Amino acid sequence: MSVNILERLKSNPSCLSKSERKVANVILEDPNKAIRSSIASLAKAANVSEPTVNRFCRSLDCTGFPDFKLKLAQCLATGTPYVNRNVESSDNVEEYSSKIFEATMSAISDAKRSIDPNALSRTVDALAQARRIEIYGLGASGSVAMDAQHKLFRLNTPCVAYIDVLQQRMAAAATKPGDVVIIISNTGRTIALVETARIARESGATVITITQPHTPLSEESHILLGVDSPENTDIYTPMTSRIVHLTIIDVLATGVILKHGPEFQSHLKRIKAALADTRFKSPDSE
Repeated sequence: MSVNILERLKSNPSCLSKSERKVANVILEDPNKAIRSSIASLAKAANVSEPTVNRFCRSLDCTGFPDFKLKLAQCLATGTPYVNRNVESSDNVEEYSSKIFEATMSAISDAKRSIDPNALSRTVDALAQARRIEIYGLGASGSVAMDAQHKLFRLNTPCVAYIDVLQQRMAAAATKPGDVVIIISNTGRTIALVETARIARESGATVITITQPHTPLSEESHILLGVDSPENTDIYTPMTSRIVHLTIIDVLATGVILKHGPEFQSHLKRIKAALADTRFKSPDSE
């Protein structure tokens, strides 16, 4: 597991049970001590059983306690500062701006290491062969869906984004085999999106989700582009996850363009040329 384990534990992942969260809290209090601990001493410190510690490790995609300690040590060895990146009401402008920049850079770095290259390749193949592409998102993910449409319509495939629940359900019901539906969600737990994904699957569309693994939405995917999100969204709108999702869309659009080959460049140039008369010339072009 290449994603930053400390960041994932800080986000209080839903895959952990109440007892397993006790283990997480002990580790977060002193990660270096956890690396030196035996499974028995860690279980005692967390007031849980040794099997609970093993379940905790497997919940984080580790094979066992030794594997978890190795990956925790690798995480600490990267030198990535482990700090609270959640904005506090007492933060001044320098503190909260620094937290937001650091959290965003860390999230992109973690996503780069953890995202499945095979899933990316399968998604690019599906988009390149699609009869039609539809993108669904709600709230902050709706803006990502609109950006995805802005990027993907250039692929010479009919493409539309829906950010309304009712339109999404109707559009999903109208999809057919050969269509690709991309669903974007930070939490992966929005009931409406999960139901829409199910409708699209039943209609024969290929459902691709950009969301957190081990969530109801991820379970409805044909292809999951899994991204863990450590940010606290109880008060603030999703920030780092939105930037990561936008980056993934850029990766997909670039992948499809490259797959179409050099001859596709003329199509993109015609689209770009259509904008020439809408802009003032820069001084450098004179």
